[in-house]
Amino acid sequence: MKSLVFSLFAIVALTCQLLAQTPAPSSPDAILVKPNVLRAVPLLDPESVPLAKPLESNDALAGKPEGADAVRLQIFLDQSNFGPGVIDGKPGLFTEHAVMSWNEVNGHPLTDWVTVMNAAREAVKEPLITATVPDIITKWVNSKLPNDRIAQSKTKRLSYRSVAELMAERYHTDVDFLIDTNGAQKVYGLKAGSELIVPNVSPFEIEKIAGIQHPRDEVKAQRHVVVDTKRNQVRIFEAAPVALVISEDPAEAAAPPKPVANRSLIASFPITPGKPQFIHRGMWEMRTCVEFPSWRYDKLLLETGKRSKDKSRVYDLPSGPNSPVGVIWCGLSKSGIGLHGTADPETIGRAQSAGCIRLANWDAIRLPTFVSPGSSVEIR
Repeated sequence: MKSLVFSLFAIVALTCQLLAQTPAPSSPDAILVKPNVLRAVPLLDPESVPLAKPLESNDALAGKPEGADAVRLQIFLDQSNFGPGVIDGKPGLFTEHAVMSWNEVNGHPLTDWVTVMNAAREAVKEPLITATVPDIITKWVNSKLPNDRIAQSKTKRLSYRSVAELMAERYHTDVDFLIDTNGAQKVYGLKAGSELIVPNVSPFEIEKIAGIQHPRDEVKAQRHVVVDTKRNQVRIFEAAPVALVISEDPAEAAAPPKPVANRSLIASFPITPGKPQFIHRGMWEMRTCVEFPSWRYDKLLLETGKRSKDKSRVYDLPSGPNSPVGVIWCGLSKSGIGLHGTADPETIGRAQSAGCIRLANWDAIRLPTFVSPGSSVEIR
């Protein structure tokens, strides 16, 4: 049934048109490739579905959108740097938080889905596009990548395990969505040059990550990061948020607050915080931001929060998209704690790490765009 529903969704959509310690970076081989070939999916019969219309406050569709509109909204939020999580056409809690962030910045009621949906319809005319599988798969896909950490420490790179996995992460989605939209046979038969229907987002191009250590930037260093472990969201501000002033006038206090645009909020992304007993709440400073980090696997540290004294049980894992810390590590002044990517974007918000803050790779790689060593990081 699920496959049938998403197959129908695909038809409608077609018609609507970055632990244990701060590591040194490990740069990948230089790769020269042609840009992705992206083009709009051709329209089918426009008479087969009603045209989308702007929503009104009393519209029955004023809640969470469905179908192509759900994908359209998630794309709009993602490209606005208010991450909704995996783009899958199923707006859940992360999409709700992203909508609230967008509304907060633009001065709308936090639970207003109408205004943001209309903005999404205006900005994202074509929620799905056709992408071509790039020829980088020969360097970035290893179908024989082991799961065992000790065995992984003996490999050159923690690559993608399949072309499908590469394409899903490239377009901020998951393999299930690709299957529901394209069919299992096509997704599991992908090779260089194959065409695939994907969400219309700026692709996460792993071959273009430079493998550098980002220096301190005086403007970005003034910015403030709030890691909210209750909402599983990281929020980035131009500076530390101003304290809320409560009016002592009974009349003003009784009146419902009017939304005020919070232009200091510049981005928000879903996260997975550490296990409750390992969360280091308080104010910290970002000390380093390294692309393609290697990672020291210490099972005792992961399970207890204490480093192993037996060095024979500690293994250095190479870098790559399937590294437990993903493609980037932003280490804090608290030793061993940082913001980083992940090997499993679909588990963001659910599976817990030992103490760090995980983001999907396509979100984590954006962190140096907004912050740098010197930025304050509040974990609450």
